Amino acid sequence: MLDITVGLNELQYVSEIHIVAINNEVKELLWLINKGFSKAPKIKTINFNKTLNEKFDFVWGDESQSNFSSPLKFLYEPNAAVLKSGAFHLISERYSVQKLHKNTHLFTSDKTVNFPGRKFIINATIPYSKKEIKKSLQINKANITTRNFPESVSEIRRKFKISDGGDDYLFFTTSENDQKIILACSKV
Repeated sequence: MLDITVGLNELQYVSEIHIVAINNEVKELLWLINKGFSKAPKIKTINFNKTLNEKFDFVWGDESQSNFSSPLKFLYEPNAAVLKSGAFHLISERYSVQKLHKNTHLFTSDKTVNFPGRKFIINATIPYSKKEIKKSLQINKANITTRNFPESVSEIRRKFKISDGGDDYLFFTTSENDQKIILACSKV
């Protein structure tokens, strides 16, 4: 995929960039060019799903600050189009959700919000230590995601003998205080 920043440095008169994802996989990055356009371009993201279309739009260069928090009741994972846009601080502000870590790109809140991505209930927060994992994680099948974590999904599956699938979701990530944690979740 063409990086947005590099593209904006190379192209002139970009008025809009459309980031199109289908079933959470970015398929197209479309650039609208209008001769003489000199303002900041609009970024329009859309993720087409079977049941709904998730949209998130903003103007390139909109500034915002994220709030950070330890895991709360709900976990939010932005869809692929939003992730490609890089609008992580704006997501935090617009949806009143907090980031788990500056490099994690997972969000949390005490209440459920209409969010452009996947939503989960956090059932447990487990420190990443062999002792804690053996005590707290007594499952052999789960959907695993890593965000800002040093090990890959395949390494984790092999290490803890967890096969793919089921109704459990495990997020291996880093918290705001740089601690490695596991968030045991179920879908909302």
